Amino acid sequence: MNSDAPYSELSPETVLDAIDALGHRCDGRVLALNSYENRVYQIGIEDGEPVVAKFYRPGRWSDAAIGEEHAFAGELAAQEIPVVAPLLQDGVSLHVHRGFRYAVFPRRGGRWPELGTSEEREWVGRFLGRIHAVGRAAIFHERTRLSMEELGRKACDFVLDGDWMPDYLATKYADVTDELLDEVEVRADGWRGARLGRILGDCHRGNILWTDLGPHFVDLDDCLTGPAIQDLWMLLAGDQQEMRTGLRDLLQGYEQFLPFDRGEIALIEPLRALRMIHYSAWLARRWHDPAFPKAFPWFAEPRYWEQHLRSLEEQLAAVTAPPLEL
Repeated sequence: MNSDAPYSELSPETVLDAIDALGHRCDGRVLALNSYENRVYQIGIEDGEPVVAKFYRPGRWSDAAIGEEHAFAGELAAQEIPVVAPLLQDGVSLHVHRGFRYAVFPRRGGRWPELGTSEEREWVGRFLGRIHAVGRAAIFHERTRLSMEELGRKACDFVLDGDWMPDYLATKYADVTDELLDEVEVRADGWRGARLGRILGDCHRGNILWTDLGPHFVDLDDCLTGPAIQDLWMLLAGDQQEMRTGLRDLLQGYEQFLPFDRGEIALIEPLRALRMIHYSAWLARRWHDPAFPKAFPWFAEPRYWEQHLRSLEEQLAAVTAPPLEL
């Protein structure tokens, strides 16, 4: 397998063969879904509903870590929490075909939620409260923990060690990120003593689909051990008042199932800073994958780094400002 282009040998024929190998009778339809870290396809099945196959990025997770992802999804589904768990084939959820590890899921449609009403936000809050309650019933042994070092310092070092940004911005980037991470580390040290548990890890609106029956979560690929606020803050948007209203509604639903430590609210802006830094490093780390230059061509342009630097400077002000209050 080509490490510089890890999916170069994953042809439509290989995808269909992998599904056929599990006893599904494919009808030849293969639709690539929006995914970059992994490769995800909707596949038509003769005389049946389509399925969704996720082909895991080679070298990213161990088999044991993927097994914990699947087991967590199974626990949630067993509690009738609307999370899409992988299908089992003779009791096995992780399969291998021509060197590619993959899992097959039932297709669940829906739309991205707008979260424009209190009712919708409370509904998602209840959803997350139930997920976290199950998450605290056991622990991960193989999955990662939310790490300030990984998301912050190591991400910055990776960017600075490459030739991603123009030379005239590199020194300024190093200075701004160093100051920003100093402030983050002071304000988020030890995650402020928050209770850690199994969480979704990447809970943004793109990973939630909404139907007439309500929301469901479609991908646990980034599940990890961390504080509850990590699964809440990315659902907030707008100015301080809008975020305050949104968080109040989310917690109105969340706390029907699990108490929430208000001290975690002070982690919102530090976590946002870490995500901003890590996102650029993620693009840099994946740039050898041909799909990334095609999907994110602006990453190689000076104006991206100029805007990124301005955003980091603005985020420094947000981190040092008083935290959001309900």
